[in-house]
Amino acid sequence: QVQLVESGGGLVQPGGSLRLSCAASGGTFSLYTIAWFRQPPGKEREFVGGITGSGLSTSYADSVKGRFTISRDNAKNTVYLQMNTLKPEDTAVYYCAGNLRGSIRQRRYDYDYWGQGTQVTVSS
Repeated sequence: QVQLVESGGGLVQPGGSLRLSCAASGGTFSLYTIAWFRQPPGKEREFVGGITGSGLSTSYADSVKGRFTISRDNAKNTVYLQMNTLKPEDTAVYYCAGNLRGSIRQRRYDYDYWGQGTQVTVSS
């Protein structure tokens, strides 16, 4: 089983950038599809984007397309979420999640392994 730990959250001004990391331990990392979800205050957890185990395929929610980029370094067992042009509505707890299903799924229920989350606050 893989264990996931997010880091890199914090407070950033609108228009700024932040990079989150999702570090994995246990399991064969390159086999895991990894996705990022977020949960804004008082709202449901939502899909942000994902990347396949090989890193060759990515998928993004419309709300972040063109602003966020997901990448991975399987040698370092880490997935990254680069967030640019941040908006106040990006404020949320961000989670990384993994599964062994191969394709990138957008439902939270399709992911078996979760990190503890990291807070991102976009405010002036």
